[in-house]
Amino acid sequence: MPSLDRLGRSIQDLISIVSGLRKRGIGFQSLYEALDTTTPGGRLVFHVFAALAEFIRELIVQGTHEGLAQARARGARLGRPPAMDEEKIRHARALLARPENSISSIAKLLGVSRNTIYKYVPELAEGRDSLVAGDAPALPSPRS
Repeated sequence: MPSLDRLGRSIQDLISIVSGLRKRGIGFQSLYEALDTTTPGGRLVFHVFAALAEFIRELIVQGTHEGLAQARARGARLGRPPAMDEEKIRHARALLARPENSISSIAKLLGVSRNTIYKYVPELAEGRDSLVAGDAPALPSPRS
C-alpha cells in the first residue's frame, strides 16, 4: 500500500483492516511509511502512524471547513454558477409562449439543455398553455 491514509478513513478502519488481514495470516506493508505489521514493533509503529494519519486528515478537514466558512462570510458564491440568468429565463419564457418554438430549439438557441429549461421555467410542468403569449418571434424551423 502506498500510504496509510489511503487505506482507511479512520483509526478504527485502519485497525480493522489490518486486524482482518492478520487473522488471515497476511502481513501489511506500507511503502511510504516503511511499515511492516508482521512484527510486534511494526504493529506498534502502525498504531502510532494510524493515529497521526487520522490527526492530519482531521486538521485538513477542519481547515477546509474554516476556509469555506470565511469565504461564505465574505459573501463569496460557492459552487457552480447558475446555467441561466434572469435575462435568459425571460427570453426562454417569451419564446416558450409561442407553440411553434420547440423546447429543444429554444434550449439550443440559449446554449443550455432541455432539462435546464424545465428547471428554470417550472411552470412548464403544467404545460405550455400556462405560459402567456408574448411578442417573441418564432424560431426558424430546422432544415432537413
